[in-house]
Amino acid sequence: MGGKPTTTRRPGRPGADSAEMPSAPDVLQRGLEAFAELGYDRASAREFARRLGVGPTFINDRYGSKAAYWRAVVDAALGAQITRMVPAAPGSDDEDVVRQFVREFYRTTIGEPYLAMLMADESARDTERLDYLYQSYIEPTLALVTPSIERLMASGRMARVSIDIVFFAIVTPVSGLVQEPLARRVGGYEHMTQADRLAKAEALAALVMDGLLTPGDAKRR
Repeated sequence: MGGKPTTTRRPGRPGADSAEMPSAPDVLQRGLEAFAELGYDRASAREFARRLGVGPTFINDRYGSKAAYWRAVVDAALGAQITRMVPAAPGSDDEDVVRQFVREFYRTTIGEPYLAMLMADESARDTERLDYLYQSYIEPTLALVTPSIERLMASGRMARVSIDIVFFAIVTPVSGLVQEPLARRVGGYEHMTQADRLAKAEALAALVMDGLLTPGDAKRR
């Protein structure tokens, strides 16, 4: 994520139009980093230009507005994350459906910590951006497992609580996977490999699921 952006050369007139420009994926990734690190309000056209090495009107010229750029950034990041999530096999037991959902959610999250940072920041603000996140991504994704969660509660295999409590019980622990500087200090890690991250995701998924299920009802993994 650091370093110099990959560039492509734009055809056209000599001068600014023929300068090397960042590739489309880099434009979206650098935007994600800026929105995550600074928040929407502090992420300015000047800051985008500085990070991308382009002129101050680049974002408006390409996307029309900062709001449209934010949506493009979110669509690229969340769309890629959802594509990587593998659903449980058809006909799976409800516990297996929820367990697989939690496991894949954690496994995909570790690959994009900036997205987790952006989601945490936007979730604390009552804005049209949160409406967009919820209606376009959070609600449809949660709907994939809500029926299984409700059946587990009805059967007594999961405590009866409101769905928002279950949601936050699953989502909040993500911080333990993406806040690596703190995790290294707490866990005593000198260096974390991708295998270490995946193992942490698996362990966290098992711990969260076993906590959600009523005592004696968690399956052996």
